[in-house]
Amino acid sequence: MNAKELNTKTPDQLRDDLLALKKEAFNLRFQQATGQLENTARVRTVRRDVARIKTVLNAKAADAAK
Repeated sequence: MNAKELNTKTPDQLRDDLLALKKEAFNLRFQQATGQLENTARVRTVRRDVARIKTVLNAKAADAAK
């Protein structure tokens, strides 16, 4: 997921994606705590995707406030 893809989405779609990623991050943390996590790199990519979506949402909110 890159910023160009995210810029084309509406804020509602971004919030839905953000919610899904946060749920996935929770599940990944749970798997890591129980020792069942196989792909440890996925935690990092999910965290970065969450940050990317939050950045785009904040930029869209700043543009709307102008």
